[in-house]
Amino acid sequence: MTASKVAPRTLPTAQRERARTMRNAPTPAEQALWQQLRGSKLAGHKFSRQIAIGPFIADLVCRREKLVIELDGSQHDHDADARRTRFLEGQGYTVLRFTNMQVRDDIDMAVRVIAARLASVATPPPPTPPASGRGDALATTGLTTGRGE
Repeated sequence: MTASKVAPRTLPTAQRERARTMRNAPTPAEQALWQQLRGSKLAGHKFSRQIAIGPFIADLVCRREKLVIELDGSQHDHDADARRTRFLEGQGYTVLRFTNMQVRDDIDMAVRVIAARLASVATPPPPTPPASGRGDALATTGLTTGRGE
């Protein structure tokens, strides 16, 4: 497999259906936070919703920065959350948790915390290629293309 090709992700059917169901029926807090993050609105960082990572489905994920945002309701199982966080961290992700109430009562605080975390781990974007597509490498190295340039 070449570096430019990515192997297709195959998820168990039940997990794929559960993620789809969760995407189609977000909690009010998840919907509100998603409106703040979708479309790369937060400093150009792309987020996705209800993404399978191993056996778990993460609420919101910025894959490039390996950041998972989890929104917890009042009935969350803290032991299960701890297991989930350990697994995700073992996969190289950072996990930020907010309660639905925190997002509902102060969404700006949640967005600020997420933005601060992203700023502390941000991967610089790849360089934008020049419009000609040839780059400046030839000019700066003194090499020529052999075409009289």
